[in-house]
Amino acid sequence: MDLVAHCGEVNRGSYVHSVVLTDIASGWTEAALIAFREGTLVVETLDRIRAGLPFALRALDVDNGSEFVNNRLIKYCLGHGIELTRSRPYRKNDQAWIEQKNGAVVRKLLGYRRFEGLAAARAITRLYGASRLFVNFFQPSFKLAAKQRDGAKVAKRYHPPQTACERLLQAEGIPRPPRASCAKSPPTSVR
Repeated sequence: MDLVAHCGEVNRGSYVHSVVLTDIASGWTEAALIAFREGTLVVETLDRIRAGLPFALRALDVDNGSEFVNNRLIKYCLGHGIELTRSRPYRKNDQAWIEQKNGAVVRKLLGYRRFEGLAAARAITRLYGASRLFVNFFQPSFKLAAKQRDGAKVAKRYHPPQTACERLLQAEGIPRPPRASCAKSPPTSVR
């Protein structure tokens, strides 16, 4: 899970943020908006996203921001049986999967402009609801199968491209009801 700031070129004042979750195994990605960066809103948004996932959220890996590393999120995860881990300080590669989705989904949709206010938040929330279907059901992606190093040369081999939903349908550990309805409604409200 990560937070993407929509502050434009000026990182001050009030602006909206995207909360982004990506499942490493399937590539399933969810994005939701919060009106400002605050731990309680992150937990409320996580709860709404979790209710719409087609699988159980068993673990959550976050960066070291105060919006994630706080008593509210720790208490929430303990209360719902979610293992909470965090990345190592100053190690950008610890969050490689989510950073890739931040660029491929959030920044591709919204760019780097500044967005402020509830009107912008509502419009982006509707956009995320529609893009959720495209990203998870219709946009195939590659998944690394093997990597072999020969000196400085690295050879990578990938599985055939699949959508996140296709990967979930093939997964062994996913119970039948969520498999049958891979699409639940996206979170709709903005906090």
